Amino acid sequence: MTYFKLLIVYALSLFLLYACMTTSKSYTEKEILEELDSTFYGVTGRYITNKSDYSYIFFLDLEHGYSNTVGSRIHLYADANRWAVVFEKSAYQNRGGYANVELDYVGNCIEYIKESSYKDNRISNMESVILIPSDEFARISKVRGKNELFELVSLKSDSVKVRGEMVKIEHDPSLYKALGIQPNELSSSDESIGFPQLIRYLNEVNPDLLRAREIEIRRYIPKNIPKIMVIDEFHFSSFYNKSIPPSKQELNQLIAKILVSRDSALWKPTQKPNNHWSNWESGYL
Repeated sequence: MTYFKLLIVYALSLFLLYACMTTSKSYTEKEILEELDSTFYGVTGRYITNKSDYSYIFFLDLEHGYSNTVGSRIHLYADANRWAVVFEKSAYQNRGGYANVELDYVGNCIEYIKESSYKDNRISNMESVILIPSDEFARISKVRGKNELFELVSLKSDSVKVRGEMVKIEHDPSLYKALGIQPNELSSSDESIGFPQLIRYLNEVNPDLLRAREIEIRRYIPKNIPKIMVIDEFHFSSFYNKSIPPSKQELNQLIAKILVSRDSALWKPTQKPNNHWSNWESGYL
């Protein structure tokens, strides 16, 4: 009899614990939009309780002057208590001379990226995944004499290493132009392929090559949180128009509804998608 009483007490305890977890930690659309707004304005939101000396808060930006945008997506994760939005952007970084994927994390279950040194402590919501390192671009660079020509691919280079995989380089300008990509940004007479244009071409013909992998995206969120959906095409509003924060944008209002309901069928935007790189000027500095 004692055994069964203990079993009942144990089962009841588990039930109460589960009930507490599923009711007291729920979230609302308002809460999600407020957190997105905080991130948009570069402010640490309610979930960063361990304040660091320096906080580096990032939000999706398709117009960055130092970054030639290539592709972008949005990943949504949620369960009854936890939610996460991961903004993904692939790009050529023209100051660092490398191609990468930037992942910007927003949510109530983010394991923020932390760095400590003898000088200060830093916390960030952005992770960078290198696709093509700077030394690989140097290897395929066009050279005149002893000098590399600025961000142009050598005709002698027939492949580029992306994530350790050798990928064929197409040098025919017509292939790029057919996709709306001008061979380079320097000269209309020289049709050598530019570094940003090469990455954009690869993204157009093989987008999975330059996208973040699920294991990379999940690095800073709980491994067991369900994925609701991926948004490949969406209506983006300029990061530099601070008068229209996420809470006033249809995109993020829909995201909040989907996360709370955990129903991807609610993704029914009325605004035309515009997140393709060709709709935004970037990498101009």
